[in-house]
Amino acid sequence: MKILLSLSFLLVSVLSFGQKKANKEEWKQMFNGKNLDGWDIKIRGNDLNDNYGNTFRVEDGKMVVRYDQYDDFARKYGHIFYKDEYSYYRIAVEYRFVGEQAPQGEGWAWRNSGIMVHGQPAATMGKDQDFPASIEVQLLGGNDKVRTTCNLCTPGTNVEMDGKLVTQHCVNSTSKTFNGDQWVRAEVLVLGDSLIQHFANGEMVLSYEKPQLGGGNVSGHDASLFQNGKLLDHGTISLQSESHPVEFRKVEILNLKGCMDPKAKNYKSYYVKADNSLCTYKGGK
Repeated sequence: MKILLSLSFLLVSVLSFGQKKANKEEWKQMFNGKNLDGWDIKIRGNDLNDNYGNTFRVEDGKMVVRYDQYDDFARKYGHIFYKDEYSYYRIAVEYRFVGEQAPQGEGWAWRNSGIMVHGQPAATMGKDQDFPASIEVQLLGGNDKVRTTCNLCTPGTNVEMDGKLVTQHCVNSTSKTFNGDQWVRAEVLVLGDSLIQHFANGEMVLSYEKPQLGGGNVSGHDASLFQNGKLLDHGTISLQSESHPVEFRKVEILNLKGCMDPKAKNYKSYYVKADNSLCTYKGGK
């Protein structure tokens, strides 16, 4: 009897340990805290990886956007692209806005940045292109009034909400307003060409479906690369430079391709676990 009890206890312990290990979310750090290895830079009016004015740099272990070498912002919108493309994933950044806006930065760009998902490759952008065709998770700092963050903007894209095509350029989230220089965690759940959800400090604040090419709000691009209505099921991830200094102390991703993508070879049929966390995938891109 004692032996049977011992074996039963051992079996329960092993199963419990295995379940805890399986539930562990293994986030990959996209930014190593030391340099910009693994990232490409595209700034409007400049060639790929010409980091004009040392705009994107690393300071005190943070990826930062600075304008101390600018005399005039001159609409030099910039983006820093991660080397790999993804389709099913969770991307998270911890960001804050600091300091003063660059000279001649436009009023709408005050304390404004973004996470671009399902974007076009950096190498396909025109030299004078301002924004990559992508889904933008707009990051905004507060101005002591109601000013939400983790909004949706759509450079060269559209989405659907409640089964209807949305063509307006920006849609506000339901987030709180984050004033001052406080750190905010922005997270995005991206499930191929089906569902995208935005989270601000852990709270879901926006949800929509069927990201696709279309619409305007992009200039300087190669129009032949844009097929209106084409669903976006994968793409690049980039962070913005829009004229206000911003800092990112963490940029991380949780790859969900193997357990969320029904086209993946080792797709698993479960979706959400009992603890409401999404299944994870340890394989490749």
